[in-house]
Formats: sequence, structure tokens, C-alpha cells
Amino acid sequence: MRDFAFPGTTALITGAASGIGEALAHDLAGRGCALALLDRDSAGLDRVAQRCRALGADTSVHVVDLSDGADRADLAEEVLDRHQRVDLLVNNAGVALAGELHQVGIEDFDWLMEVNFRAVVTTTMAFLPHLRGNPGAHVVNTSSLFGLVAPAGQVAYAASKFAVRGFTEALRHELAGRGVGVTVVHPGGVKTGIATSARLGRGTDDEQRAARDEFSKHLTMPPATAARLITEAVRTRKPRLVITRPAKVLDLLARLVPGRYAAVLTALSGLRK
Repeated sequence: MRDFAFPGTTALITGAASGIGEALAHDLAGRGCALALLDRDSAGLDRVAQRCRALGADTSVHVVDLSDGADRADLAEEVLDRHQRVDLLVNNAGVALAGELHQVGIEDFDWLMEVNFRAVVTTTMAFLPHLRGNPGAHVVNTSSLFGLVAPAGQVAYAASKFAVRGFTEALRHELAGRGVGVTVVHPGGVKTGIATSARLGRGTDDEQRAARDEFSKHLTMPPATAARLITEAVRTRKPRLVITRPAKVLDLLARLVPGRYAAVLTALSGLRK
């Protein structure tokens, strides 16, 4: 498959109002892409769109709450009517929920799975007919370091991100014959607000709250750096991208000793066993 050429293409980014999504929007605008930006934060979305337009990108905004359970067919119609094409679909939006399984209510669990996993599926399915007819297109799905390793206290989040990983790998195999690239991204340690804004399970104790705050200290890579790594992975059609050195070490450790990595993970992240 040829390298992805950015100028003149259109990218749809979910979770575009902050963090990695915002950084990707700025990076892609500078590469000559038109942009469809999606988030539930309308003010943040307008701020990002304003900068992208200043960089010369034809930019539309789409205020959507991905927890609403919709099938995204209306989104696909709206975006394609506006831009006529989507060449790069980036399913980046995500939320977090801290707490062990006995501390997490089913309503919160379902909310997280709706945003982190089902929205990836429904958004991809909504654009799939277009993507299948557009050889050279590309899909990026953001999993997580916790789609590679699963620490205690992150049962819901890890479940959703392992699901994104499996979905993306199978999708890659299905679309390979159509000339459509697919990349799964596993960020670890990127400085976004996902940890500090994580929803806490109703039974969460002070120790788990402290663990959440401690984990946020390990998020040090600027989102712009992560965005550049992602766009380079898209350009070269890389199937899998693990971001940050500690994440790569833990990925290797989990593959070498899958039943024994918990102690190292706990030491690095401050999370309980």
C-alpha cells in the first residue's frame, strides 16, 4: 500500500476539543488536510477549529455526545454532505472510570463502554461504505497502554481499550484487500486531562483517588509529540503504534511474562495490585 499523502484529503477526528485530538487537528491542518472535528465540548471545539482555519484548513465542527447511543448514520451524512469525502477517520475520543469492579456501578460501566468502544464501532460502521469505496483511505483507532496491560483499579477502562485493540486488528485484516489502512494506537504517558477528569466509581475509596492522582504524574509527553508520531504512523501505514518508552517496555513485558507483569506495572504507575 502506498504511503498516505495528506494534502487535499479530509480527516474526521473525534475527541478533537483537547488533548491528542486537538494536537492532531493542528498537525493535520498544517499538512494540508480539510477537517471535520467532533466533540461534545462546543467551546473547545470552536477554539480548535479557529486555529485550524487560521492554518488554512477547511474546517467543520460537529457537536456530538458519543455516549448517546446513536448509530452515527446522521453524522456520516452530515460530514459527507459538507466535505464530499473522508480519507482519514480518527476515532480518538475517550473517557476514564477509576475503581475496582466491586466499586463500579453498571451505569458508569455502560457509559464508558459506549464512549470508548461502541462509538468506535458505530462511527466506523457509519463511514464504512465510503471507506471501502475509497482505496488509499485510513482508519486510526486510539486504544491505550491499558489495551496492552490491565492494572487493578482500571477494570472498565482496560476492558474497553482491549476491545478497541481487538476490533481494530480484525478490521485491518478485513480492509487490507480494499486498500484501506488501519492503525491501532496505544498511548502511554501522554499529558492529557483524561486521568484527572476520570469518573470515580461510587464505592471508590481515598486510596483509589490517590492512585488516580499519582498516575496523572506519569503523563508527561506533550500531545503535539504524540500527534506527530500518529501522523507518521498513518503516512507509513503502520499497523500498530505504542507511544512512550515505558509503554513499549510494558508491552514487551506483558508478552514475555503475561501472568507476572502486575508488580512492575504497580511500581511504575502507583496503582494497587
